[in-house]
Amino acid sequence: MDFIWFILIGGVAGLIAGKIMRGVGFGIFVNIIVGIIGGVIGGWLFRLFGLHTGGSIIGGLITSVVGAVVFIWILDLFRRKKKKQ
Repeated sequence: MDFIWFILIGGVAGLIAGKIMRGVGFGIFVNIIVGIIGGVIGGWLFRLFGLHTGGSIIGGLITSVVGAVVFIWILDLFRRKKKKQ
């Protein structure tokens, strides 16, 4: 059951991050992947700064959204750098 929540939270986090960073989502499958990677990045960043979300669904969603936004931002940096060359 935890795996299903992980996928659902990842999808929602990817969708929200896509809206924050670009104004549109990427599609459900890419949103899920971005959200899951964002959850890993967000968890690492939150631990790095000593923050704790309490292990709730909302806390996991916030962590995943923050991480997904950072992940999309990093991808944009590489994409812009590639376009300039």
